[in-house]
Amino acid sequence: MNTKIETGFNKIGRIRDLADLAKSLFPHNRRHQKVFLAIFIELKYADGQSLSSLNWIVDKYKISRRIFEIVRAKMRRLGIIDHISRFNRAHGYREAWMFSKRFNKSLMKLCDYFDSFRESQDYKQELKDRDLFKYL
Repeated sequence: MNTKIETGFNKIGRIRDLADLAKSLFPHNRRHQKVFLAIFIELKYADGQSLSSLNWIVDKYKISRRIFEIVRAKMRRLGIIDHISRFNRAHGYREAWMFSKRFNKSLMKLCDYFDSFRESQDYKQELKDRDLFKYL
């Protein structure tokens, strides 16, 4: 079973709603897609887009705890959601799950890298770039 994110420009260009986003983040796994949607929707419509716990989602949607933990961990690893510690002063010392901006920022940074790496700078940079080939 393929667990990779589908990042082809055609797939990304066809994303129109949350279901399409779930399919690109969790291709070929409908159970993971459903759990992603459950977590995303509950966070989206929560007060302040923050929830003190996500555990109740398992019971509400009758989801396997194991699959829930796998999807939640992947969403956190990607930087889609984040767990705020109760020791975090910026969030009022309250423990919560929230949307994160790390995923968006990392994708924007990746775009910037592609743009900067495509620019031809000078002769020394060309030598460095061509030399990289030898080390891979």
